[in-house]
Amino acid sequence: MKFLVINGPNLNLLGLREPDIYGKQDYAALCDLVRQTCAAEGIEVALFQSNHEGAIVDAIQGAYGKMDGIVINPAAYTHTSIAILDALKAVGLPAVEVHISDVSQREDFRQVSYAGRACIKTYMGLGFEGYRQAILYLKDYLAK
Repeated sequence: MKFLVINGPNLNLLGLREPDIYGKQDYAALCDLVRQTCAAEGIEVALFQSNHEGAIVDAIQGAYGKMDGIVINPAAYTHTSIAILDALKAVGLPAVEVHISDVSQREDFRQVSYAGRACIKTYMGLGFEGYRQAILYLKDYLAK
């Protein structure tokens, strides 16, 4: 089983950016958690982070025929990117959306998730734990 884990803009600044919202752990700690979770579950994983919408679209398209599923935190593009939604729909891979914070309790503009419309499940407000749960859910989903 092979997963692509995609992180969008500003997630590379975890630990620095609004630690009261996103926590004090950095992006390397998140990557370590993802790698450890996947290794423990026998899943091959590729991690990708970009601040550029087109690069995220390219990564999603590049997963077609190579990956079994996608875990995605589109970050700010969650609320703006029809291109990411269209890419997820085009490749047809099962995808799980993750948000470190509980976006449902945040600003009005964060209440729309375009990417989430192409995802089988969303985890939010669980911090890094949301990634672990998304990976486990996706593995179970694909095993059925």
